[in-house]
Amino acid sequence: MTGDSPETIMRLAAHHSVGFCIAQPRGASCPLTRIHDSTRPGGSIYACSDSGGLAISRALKSSDMVKYFDEIFPSLGEWIEKQHMFTVATAPLASDGHVNVSAKGLAGTFHIEGPNKVWYEDLTGSGSETIAHVRENGRITIYFNAFEGPPRICRLWGRGTVHEYGTPEYDSYLPPGKRAPGSRAVIVVDVYKVGTSCGYAVPFYEFVGHRDTLLNSHMTKEKRDVETDGQEGLRAYWRENNSKSLDGLPGLQSAYLCDKPRGMDADYSRFGVVDIRKTRAHPRKQVSREEMKLMSLAFLFGAIVSAFVARMVGPC
Repeated sequence: MTGDSPETIMRLAAHHSVGFCIAQPRGASCPLTRIHDSTRPGGSIYACSDSGGLAISRALKSSDMVKYFDEIFPSLGEWIEKQHMFTVATAPLASDGHVNVSAKGLAGTFHIEGPNKVWYEDLTGSGSETIAHVRENGRITIYFNAFEGPPRICRLWGRGTVHEYGTPEYDSYLPPGKRAPGSRAVIVVDVYKVGTSCGYAVPFYEFVGHRDTLLNSHMTKEKRDVETDGQEGLRAYWRENNSKSLDGLPGLQSAYLCDKPRGMDADYSRFGVVDIRKTRAHPRKQVSREEMKLMSLAFLFGAIVSAFVARMVGPC
């Protein structure tokens, strides 16, 4: 086995749950110990059991780059619930229709009901492409990726159902007091396929918080709606901007006709929002010890040069 190529050794290691350190000179080897990697179902890390051995890479089978499942397994569900945003993709049946991708955020708006069922609270947007496409054909893919921690991408393929604001189905998911300002529908997805992949090309980001811009805008529309009995404000916006897709497919059909009172709780803390203006207004840069040394040396050098020049030139 020691004469095999590193690739062959790693394939055999992955297959037999044992391996040899490919960092050793040709003809030499040390046993590898298999360590379960909880971030990847079925994945393993092989560590050299010889303390003098060099570090080795993860033993990856070709199928480890992407894996498919029939349901959301528990550890993946926990990972999904930690993500700060997700994206939904839909498309109409027409070949010349507009394919749509929408980014979603705000803490507490995405929910996992079970291994094959998820739902999210759909907030008012500039259009209603997702609602229209799901109404027409049900197809929807939900995408997550890690911005922090180990790289990972997850896709949930499913068939969606739209429950508009004001319907009994909507109320069963979002009882009074749970609805976010501007919430227009609940999108329920029956998941039939789950995919995970590496996500090595996704950059790192530092999460600061969710924006309050959309919630503030919706709150203003909600209040205006109540003041004008729906002639202006949120319901008028739904009627004018969310009733059809770009391709003319039906979007919201009943939400703008509903006269149910809407909760107007201005406490956004449950959504994880922060005031970006305050957090970014006066950023404090941490000065490292090395930078302090360089600044001190620069100051000292400047003082020496100034003294030397003054001595050479003499008094004015």
